[in-house]
Amino acid sequence: MDNATALTFTMTAYAVMENSKHGLFVVFLLLYLAHIALNSLLVAVIRNNQQLHQPMNVFTCMLSINELYGSTALLPAIMSVLISENYEVSARWCMAQVYFLHTYASAEFCILALMGYDRYAAICHPLHYHSIMSHTKTIKFIALAALYPTILFGCFYSLTLRLSFCGKVIPKLYCVNMELVKNSCSNASYISIVGLLLILVLIIPQLGMIVFSYVQISRVCWKLSRDSQSNALKTCIPHLLSLLNYTIGSLFEIIQTRFNMSHVAAELRLFLSLYFIVIPPLANPVLYGLGTQIIRVHVLKLIFRHKILSTK
Repeated sequence: MDNATALTFTMTAYAVMENSKHGLFVVFLLLYLAHIALNSLLVAVIRNNQQLHQPMNVFTCMLSINELYGSTALLPAIMSVLISENYEVSARWCMAQVYFLHTYASAEFCILALMGYDRYAAICHPLHYHSIMSHTKTIKFIALAALYPTILFGCFYSLTLRLSFCGKVIPKLYCVNMELVKNSCSNASYISIVGLLLILVLIIPQLGMIVFSYVQISRVCWKLSRDSQSNALKTCIPHLLSLLNYTIGSLFEIIQTRFNMSHVAAELRLFLSLYFIVIPPLANPVLYGLGTQIIRVHVLKLIFRHKILSTK
C-alpha cells in the first residue's frame, strides 16, 4: 500500500465521452439527484408510517439505503473525473471506491434474497408469518445482509491492498478489483482465482434461497383459486422485476471484467457497465412505491398533502 500512495490511475474510458462531457455531466447530475429524491422519499414514507413497518417494507427501505450508498460511491466520482483535464484518480480513492462498489453489489443481492424469503413466508405460511418474520428475526436478517458481504469482501480485499502497482491505466469509468490486480507489479493471478470463489460464496447461498422461495411459492399458488393466485403474484412482481433488473446488469459487469469484450461497441460497454448501479436506484423506488398498493397510497398522500400546503 505504501508503494502506491503517490500513484494515480488514468481512466481511459472517459475519452469516448470527450466531445459531450458537459452534457453528460448534466445527465449524471440529474441521475444522482433523481436517485436521492426517489429513494429518500420511499425511505421517509416507510419510516414515518407505522402501518408500513412490516418486514417486506423494512427490507425495501434497506434496499433504497444501499442504493443511495452505491450511487454516492459512483456518480459524484464520475462527474468529478469527467470534467477533469487528464481523467486521473488517486490510487487511494480508487481502492476506496472498489470497496464501496463491491460491497454495494454484494449487499444488494443479499437484500433481494431476503425479500424473496419474505414473500415465501407470507404466501406459503400466512398463519405463521409473524413468527417466522418476527421483529427479532427481521433485525438479525438485516444485520446478516449488511455484515455478511462487508466482512467477506473485506477479508478478500485485504489481498489486493497488499499489492503495489506499476500499471497506471484502468479502461473503465470506475475502479474495480480486477483492474487493480491487472496493474499489479507482481503476478497476482491467485487473487483472480480467490475472487471467483468469492463470487460463488456471495451468489450461491442467496440464489439458493431465491430459487427455494419461488419453487415453494409456485407449488402453493398452483393449489390456490385464480383470484388468490392473482393476489399472490401482485406481491411478487416488484421483487421479481427488481431481481431480474439487477441480475442482468451484474452478469454483464462480471463478464466484462473477466473477459475481452472489445468486439462490443465502446458506448454500449459503458452503458452496460453502469446499468447495475444506475438503473436499479431509479427503477426500484418506482416498482415498490407505485407497484405496492399500501406504499403507493402513502406516497400519494404525502405528495398531495405537500401540494395542498404549498398552495395555502
